[in-house]
Amino acid sequence: MTSTLVADNQERATARDARPAQVPAAKALYFSLLDNPSGCREAARAYLAAQIALARAEPCELPDAVWQLQGWIQGRAETVGIAYREYLAARKNGAARRYFTSKSHALYFLKGVAPTKLVDGAWLYGTLSRWDNPDFHPLIKTYLEELGDGVPDKNHVTLYRRLLAAHGCEHWETLPEDHFVQGAIQLALAHHADDFLPELVGYNLGYEQLPLHLLITSYELNELGIDPYYFTLHVTVDNAGSGHAHKAVQALRNLMAQSGDPAAFFRRVLDGYRLNDLGACTTSVIGAFDLEAELVEILGAKATVGKNMHSDYCRVAGRSVNDWLADPQQIPAFLTALEDAGWIQRGAEVEHSRFWRLIQGERAEMFGVFSSYEQQVLRDWIVTPRDASAGARTGRVLSHRARQRALDSLTQHAQRSGYPERGLIRRRTAGSSGDTELHQLEERVANAAGKPEAMAMLARLMSPSVHHTAIGLMATRMYSRLLDA
Repeated sequence: MTSTLVADNQERATARDARPAQVPAAKALYFSLLDNPSGCREAARAYLAAQIALARAEPCELPDAVWQLQGWIQGRAETVGIAYREYLAARKNGAARRYFTSKSHALYFLKGVAPTKLVDGAWLYGTLSRWDNPDFHPLIKTYLEELGDGVPDKNHVTLYRRLLAAHGCEHWETLPEDHFVQGAIQLALAHHADDFLPELVGYNLGYEQLPLHLLITSYELNELGIDPYYFTLHVTVDNAGSGHAHKAVQALRNLMAQSGDPAAFFRRVLDGYRLNDLGACTTSVIGAFDLEAELVEILGAKATVGKNMHSDYCRVAGRSVNDWLADPQQIPAFLTALEDAGWIQRGAEVEHSRFWRLIQGERAEMFGVFSSYEQQVLRDWIVTPRDASAGARTGRVLSHRARQRALDSLTQHAQRSGYPERGLIRRRTAGSSGDTELHQLEERVANAAGKPEAMAMLARLMSPSVHHTAIGLMATRMYSRLLDA
């Protein structure tokens, strides 16, 4: 890429951003960009321009000069490390968990940040077409690592999808609008990498810094029996020495040097860095949790389906269950009535509550009605005494790592499937796989007119909505090999 090209892209982006356009809502744009990105390119451009304008009001902690960045990153990592040691020392001395009051609180967090985590790395997708420019390789390689280089058990989106499924947290689509802001920004950058290159570089620089909350959430998730691997993986790959944080600085140096106006390029980098501060974040999602409010919301959603499904012979406080469920606003009063009638024993083990035995147990009449996440919320609410403070902590449970050792699990992650090559891409022998789609991809790449055609073909299958599928994972493996060939 020449400096003239960068300047032209900047001018083109500025001109387009100046045109009036309706700014879409984050959630609607998020799903549109996953389902049909070509149909909402202008909407995504308008959204990015609006978010950049908002971000300019945010403070920016970056140093004034690019040459100071590496030292700043290392100093920041040192500060985070010291704070984490202090946290661990406090925990050892009996301090309560800092973030999660209960397992349901932790699962609420996992669900709350799902829109962002399920497009992890998406902002870098648009750099794949620049494979023939070595200055883009730090960004491309970061994207490939976010995709696990095509290995399912390293692909970040695959890991997070499995984590959600393991705890019944898959239903996150109804989250509030602000939970989709970061995901929408990432997807919009994915499809406008050329016009918003400086912002993309700045966003990447900010996103790849190691935050203290990542270390603490990893520790507390494990403590609550939840696999922290997705989060601990980010601790290692984002390191300042050789990981994504280091690559982010490399990319900034390389690409800013090619700009026709490096000072203007860096100002836009700062805008991109500030984009990380918009919308819901880890600490705001954690801080929004209210155990009883979450239970009321869950039961309110169930009421829309179950309000006509109960027999009239069972009555609570003189009213039928259908009557109680007819209006979701009555749910808090219904819970109180269940307590008063002895159906729920607050502050005791859940097995003592008749209502719980309707959900779990032999011949449970409501078996399957509540997901594992919803059951955890109900469990934690029941075992918490009514007069307990909002910040009351539940007791210790077997940690995820201890549980894995107890189960003697020898295969936490599936064995990698290798695809040896002959030359650039090796065709499989006839009958070696029943998956026609994967075999056809190998054939198309092997028959490509040249490397540019092959790389373009593979990149299309590495988009944020496809890369975690079988065909996307295979395309990632092939692209990764060809990149260095």
